[in-house]
Amino acid sequence: MNIQVSSEIGHLQGVIVHTPGHEVSLVNPELKDELLFDDIIFEEDARQEHLDMLEVFKAAMPSDGKVIEIVDLILEVFQQEDARGYFIEQLVKEFPEENLHVIEKELGKLDADDLLTFIIQGYFKNSKGFTLNPSPNLLFTRDLAAVVGSNILISRAAKKARLRESLLMETLVQFHPLFDSVRENAIRISGQQSIEGGDVLVVSDKLVLIGMSERTSFSGLIKGTEGLLNSGVETVLAVDIPKQRSSMHLDTIFTFASHSECIAFPPAIMEQNDNVVALFKDGDSIKTETRSSLKSALEESLGRDFNFIKCGGEDRTNQFREQWTDGANVFALAPGIIIGYERNNNTFNTLVDHGYDLMTQFEFVEEYGDKDFTPSDEQKIAISFQGHELCRGRGGARCMTMPISRKPLTS
Repeated sequence: MNIQVSSEIGHLQGVIVHTPGHEVSLVNPELKDELLFDDIIFEEDARQEHLDMLEVFKAAMPSDGKVIEIVDLILEVFQQEDARGYFIEQLVKEFPEENLHVIEKELGKLDADDLLTFIIQGYFKNSKGFTLNPSPNLLFTRDLAAVVGSNILISRAAKKARLRESLLMETLVQFHPLFDSVRENAIRISGQQSIEGGDVLVVSDKLVLIGMSERTSFSGLIKGTEGLLNSGVETVLAVDIPKQRSSMHLDTIFTFASHSECIAFPPAIMEQNDNVVALFKDGDSIKTETRSSLKSALEESLGRDFNFIKCGGEDRTNQFREQWTDGANVFALAPGIIIGYERNNNTFNTLVDHGYDLMTQFEFVEEYGDKDFTPSDEQKIAISFQGHELCRGRGGARCMTMPISRKPLTS
């Protein structure tokens, strides 16, 4: 598969996901805050909701499109002894408080399945009492990396609860053949820096947004920006957003829906001024310029008008309620073809007011599941899917996806 993403909305051709497994059942109420969950999740329902969402993806993608489970990639790469050794070495180094050096040799002798179980669920047979917390956030594959053009920016998690996922992604890029084309030019974040994929939005092959959030540090943003500007991106728009749980990433308050439409949470996006800085190369240095707003920055950079559609509609309470349940976190399957949680009905009604046809996940699959879906330039569809358990993890459709291939836009 050709790894290439030059927009947020190009027709989806390849995406990496993780259907939730037993790890979410290992999150107890005492651990949930440490593991970055606001509630505990019922595994069976969450799993079915996720699988149903993937059926929509498959219906919307070309016949040769691929939905790839990240655990399948990990199991494949862990067949290589050097890949297992690399990961274990990094794990021991990054988690000194766990004293994993004591069982490093035992970890090295595990087969791929048992090592994966230890990483995701936190235990293995005869582990001498050594256990780790589960990794339920693997569900949100978006945060592990961002494909920008033909390059990949490998995330480094801000929270210890997600650092194992960063090590997994680094190992995949380093050893899995899927990433052969991007390995040498991968952009890496190290040390105390942090950047997560939910803060990286690819507007075009020349323009990228990066949110400076509670999960992306200033140094991580600068390091990522340097890598992108050295890889063909002309401008990075750094967007300063509230450093709080409800808006942990830029994509929790802002996403793209079509060539000229975005879903935005008004208080944090539309009502903010002077919170955007444009970064671009000036010779060997990086120059910065302040922009008055995100909307004006996009319009100035791309030379066209943008329509920001309000998450939750006009009512203030609905805006806050539906942002909390990821109303602004939609995922584009193609230009103007978006999917989000059905519970955010005020957001969907607002999309209808802006010319979108509303379809449930089941209606879309029934209509397009047995034939090629070829979206037209005039077609706009907002697809609602059920996620009563999934949304307890505080992430929507975009959070649960890592696109690695999209069809380039023609206009």
